[in-house]
Amino acid sequence: MTDLLAVEPVLPAHRYSQEELTDALVDIIGLDERGERLIRRIHAGCGVDTRHIALPLERYAALVDFGLANDAFIAAAVELGAQALTAALDNAGVRPEELDLVVSTTITGLAVPSLEARIAERVGLRSDVVRVPMFGLGCMAGAAGTARLHDLLAGRPGDVGALVSVELCSLTVQRGDSSGANLVASGLFGDGAGAVVAVGREHPRASSDDGAAPRVVATTSRLYAGTEAAMGWDVRSSGLRIVLGAEVPDLVRDNVGTDVAAFLARHGLTLADIDWWVCHPGGPKVIDSLAGTLGLPLEALAVTTESLRTVGNLSSASVLHILRTVLDAGPAPGTHGLMMAMGPGFSLELVLLEA
Repeated sequence: MTDLLAVEPVLPAHRYSQEELTDALVDIIGLDERGERLIRRIHAGCGVDTRHIALPLERYAALVDFGLANDAFIAAAVELGAQALTAALDNAGVRPEELDLVVSTTITGLAVPSLEARIAERVGLRSDVVRVPMFGLGCMAGAAGTARLHDLLAGRPGDVGALVSVELCSLTVQRGDSSGANLVASGLFGDGAGAVVAVGREHPRASSDDGAAPRVVATTSRLYAGTEAAMGWDVRSSGLRIVLGAEVPDLVRDNVGTDVAAFLARHGLTLADIDWWVCHPGGPKVIDSLAGTLGLPLEALAVTTESLRTVGNLSSASVLHILRTVLDAGPAPGTHGLMMAMGPGFSLELVLLEA
């Protein structure tokens, strides 16, 4: 098992109502009257009231190409990622120089050297820290990053590891693109970051069965054949153009429940044994499909719905924000939780947790 000593969510300082963002995006995207009517209808149905974005709203009009947007991404992502990791280390009572390995994930910009390399010196990590950057897993990467951190610490059981997720979705909105996918994404996604600090089972900070820290019990991954066009990016000269198929809720409904039940059965559990849910907020239709395929009342996913309403879909960082909220509610020791997220591919990542 892997003990999660700290989970720290971070949001940019710039917070706007959905209506303010919609008004601005009409001009930023460059929509005609028909496009404006469409974006207003779409945004009103996203289940989002407010979002945080990486930059002051007035700066977005000047980001007219991929290079400018990506430069803004690097500057803001390093700042947010460093904030999240520093806070998580502080909350875990771990000094930066004690960190042995760090996993980073993002899907909303490109950085070489990667984000964790740029963050390392700012935070004060050792020069021999093991770095594992991940790119391409999209919304699934918060759960997948937690799972890969667990895998790494299984092979390095005396080590301290961290996951850093940073997603600045606002910097990927495409100019001159009135497609449904771009308009949906511009109303659904927000910006945010999160970090997790964890220790392997042989580390002195690893707990026994006292419930002092939540633990990763097991993980699994699932990739669905023939679904590459359902979700992802098309990389264009204008940047990262979203691919978001209307079939995603159906893919969730048709596949996820069966795979979750099979995963739990391998560990002697059923859906009824899961006391708390840490589910990625894909959007209102995805949340409805998830509740349906799992046979859950929507109230069981209330934390997910509330996260979508207050900050939007933060891609890979969302499940870390939701996990922090769930843990703050104080799940009873010995109870089980399930972290889950879907991503490009179409794919699914599951992380079985225990309080």
